[in-house]
Amino acid sequence: MRSETVTTVLPAPKAKVFAYLAEIENLPRWATDFARELKVVDGRHKVVNGLGEFFFAIDADETTGVIDMRAGPTEAEMALFPTRVVELPDGQCAFTFTMFQSPGSSDELFESQHASLRREFENIEREFAEDGSPKPPGRSPDFDGRPRRVPDLGRALDRE
Repeated sequence: MRSETVTTVLPAPKAKVFAYLAEIENLPRWATDFARELKVVDGRHKVVNGLGEFFFAIDADETTGVIDMRAGPTEAEMALFPTRVVELPDGQCAFTFTMFQSPGSSDELFESQHASLRREFENIEREFAEDGSPKPPGRSPDFDGRPRRVPDLGRALDRE
């Protein structure tokens, strides 16, 4: 099974980033391709995007920083998107998101979804910009389309 992982280091404390990303109502603010619309139908959340309408749920654990996101056409067919926020030195944290190619999903669709995820990471980076200035829409000037690498992440994970 094919997978892709995207990681970014944010100049904000773990608790602040975790609270933002674990709140389902914030999803359309940062996941602008995936969650063009978020609605509640019969007490359950659904996202609407270019591929249709999907059930969506978040299971989060603040202690571990795990934010398991699930989405699918039915509640019985929800795929897992594991994410995690980890604390780093100097008041920073790292956010990691892994996606898996679904059986029967084309390579082109998976690559498109991965590119979309990378664009959505730009929204998260703007949300937690160091200078506190308004976060304008658009591409980060240093974004090169590649996943971010986090040095010494293994040591940061060992401390938890």
